[in-house]
Parts: sequence; structure tokens; C-alpha cells
Amino acid sequence: MSDTSKTVKSDSGPEKTGAETAVGGTASVEDPTAAAVPVVDPRLLVREEGLKGYVTEFKRKVKGGELGSLPVVIGLIIIWAIFQAKNDRFLSAANLSDISFFMSATGMLAIGLVFVLLLGEIDLSVGSVSGLASTLFAVWVVENGMNSWLALVLAIITGVAIGALHGWFFAKIGVPAFVVTLAGFLGWNGLMLWLLGSSGTINIPSDEGPVKLFGQSSFFMDQAIIGAYLLAGLGVVLSLIGNFGEQRRRKAAGVPFRPTGEILFRVGLLAIASFVAAAVLNNAQGVSNALVIFLAALVIVDFVLRRTTYGRKVFAVGGGIEAARRAGISVPMVRISVFAISGGFAALGGMFFAGQTASATLSAGGGNTLMLAIAAAVIGGTSLFGGRGSVWSALLGMLVIQSITTGLNLLNMNTSIQYMITGGVLLGAVVIDSVSRRSQKAAGRA
Repeated sequence: MSDTSKTVKSDSGPEKTGAETAVGGTASVEDPTAAAVPVVDPRLLVREEGLKGYVTEFKRKVKGGELGSLPVVIGLIIIWAIFQAKNDRFLSAANLSDISFFMSATGMLAIGLVFVLLLGEIDLSVGSVSGLASTLFAVWVVENGMNSWLALVLAIITGVAIGALHGWFFAKIGVPAFVVTLAGFLGWNGLMLWLLGSSGTINIPSDEGPVKLFGQSSFFMDQAIIGAYLLAGLGVVLSLIGNFGEQRRRKAAGVPFRPTGEILFRVGLLAIASFVAAAVLNNAQGVSNALVIFLAALVIVDFVLRRTTYGRKVFAVGGGIEAARRAGISVPMVRISVFAISGGFAALGGMFFAGQTASATLSAGGGNTLMLAIAAAVIGGTSLFGGRGSVWSALLGMLVIQSITTGLNLLNMNTSIQYMITGGVLLGAVVIDSVSRRSQKAAGRA
């Protein structure tokens, strides 16, 4: 006879089954109809409770340390308010146009770094790789007469190859990523200096295709107003299609989905922001090519990370290497590919720098470029501990950093002040990230 079918005598009451008797002699009666309280999907909560559901879900996220991009958005608003109060030209169309243009180059480096940070690793070579790519482009075009578009493709391929090499040493040999990429930082910077020679600069004709493309010009320079609004409208339409497509797929699968009202509200906010930005930029020089390419890269990379099997593998490896390995994921392949992506975006960012100055110089990718790119990704919300983040953090982080830089320039502040403020903002972002992780662990969501 099994234990669960045996009866046990109790001195103080009726007979109880073995399943009803608690360890240690204290009886506890199990209710067979009782079940664990199910975890309610936030989308179901919102669908059933409307506005109250949104408030409840927001409180749950804050208590659980899931702050998302909220801190950086609040910080950006405060930064803009302070600089506008100090100088009323800060939020002018011309100044906002400059911010949108100059943040794109370092922003491209930050996109690649997001992939690396999602693994919980670091790539210290992106600044040197970006400078080397712009130098190779200048050497091939100016000194060897190569077609500029072919030189652009080769420069980006070189960046991808360099990143893959770093990843191979890290994934296959076991050399720490910090050491490998630090060696790359020194070595590729030395190669760039050797290629530039004693002059230290190679001027590139500003009418060369890629240089003109990445410079401060617009696809729609002759019809800037139409072009800016077309881009804003395209972004809104694509967002609408994507959201309703996801809703349809989730309905068909029988899983919770976003209500139509929420989708329309979200897309409506995006439409307002997009068309206001287009109107502001139209009052200056229109939407620059650099900003268009930067935003397009963000959309594409966001799709790769959130909607593809490869993106889920990146998050899985960043969340736990052993668990990812047991799930059948090739951890070395993911690591090598991530560093290759970082190198490719570094090279593309180098071409943005070349477009800004129409030259390849000793300062390309040097100075504080590397630190600002890392800071942008972290300030924007990508965790240094891996497994959590979004490619849009590159945009938010660069908005914060470039706003600080431009605002201090308007106030004629010393560069040292810029470094100190940016360092403080970076420290604050990491502190928030650390506190959020501790809150998630306490809430059982880590």
C-alpha cells in the first residue's frame, strides 16, 4: 500500500491521511482544489483593467527594478531644461540640427558596442578600428585611385575581419576580451599612424561619394521639407504595420497581445515626436544623411536583436553561458560574430568621422571617442553585466552626451567640465543599473 493511501491516527482529532500530515507531527490539511496563484501577463492585465492595468504594471516594474529607459529620458529632459534656461539658443533649430548630426558618428560605434555589452564583455578597440578604416579609405582613394564606393566596402569588411579576429582569440583561445581588444587598441592605432606618415593627415575630396554621403548634407537638400516629413511618415507607417503584425501573430497563437487602443496610442506618440523633430530640423538644414543612416541602422539592428533567432542567442549567451551551451547554442560562434559586428560598426563610424572633416587624421577615433561610445551605450540603458539592453540605448545615450557637449560649448565651458559631467552621468547610469539588478533579484526576476 502506498504512503499516500495510509491513514494516520491523531490524538486530537479525526483520522487524517498521510498526505494531510505535516512533517514534525503538526497536521496541515491540503486543499485539493487550491492552486498556485498564476502570474498574470501584463498585456492581459492592461486589456482587462485598462488605465488601472497600466498603472499597476508600471508600479510592478518600478518595484521590481525594471526601469527601462525611464531614468535616461528624465535625465535628458532635465539636461535640456537646464541648458535652455542658461542659453535660449540651446533648443533652437540650428543647435538641435548640430546635435543630431554630430552624435551619429560616435553613435555608430555605440551600436556595435551594444552587442558586446549584451555578452557582458567589452571592446576597447573600436576607436582605433574606426580611425584605421577611415585611413585605409583615404589611402586607397587618394593615393591609389581606387573607386570610392569599393574602398568604402573594403574598409567596412576590414573592420568586420578585425573584430572577428578579436572574437576568435577570445572565444577559441580563451584570452580575456579586455586584453585582446586592448592589444587591438594599441596595435591598430599604430598601424593607422604608420599609414598616415609624417604629415599625419590625408585630405579627401569632399565631393567623393561616401564622404559627401556621410557629411553634413541631406538626401533631400533641394526639397528638405518634403524629405523630412516623408521620413517621419515612413517611420510611423512601419511602426503601425509592425505593431499590428505582432498583434495578429499573437492572436493566432492564442497568447496575450497589445490592445488596439494601446497600439494606436503608442504610434500616435511616435507620430507626434517624429513630425515635431522633422519640423524643427526643417528650420535648419533638414535631415542629414548621417542621421538617416544612423536611424536606419538602429531599426535594422533592433529587428535583428528582438525578432530573429540570432538575436535571442545573443541575449541567451549574455544571460548565462552554461545554460546557453546546454540549450544547443554555439557560444564561440556567437562571441566571434558579436565582435565582428562591433568591428564593422566601428569602421562605419570611422567613415562618418571622415565625412565630418573630409580627411583622415591622427585624431580620428582617438581622444575620448572610445570612452564616449561606451558611455553612450551604458547611459542609454544597456547593462554592463550582460543579458539586458536595447540598441536604442545608443541613441538615448548619444543624445545625452552630445547635448552636454553642445550645451557646454554654448556656455563657453572648458572641456574639463564636460569630462567631469559626463563621468558623473556615466557613474549614475551604472549605479542605477546595479540597483535595478539588486531589485530584480529581490523580486525574483533576475
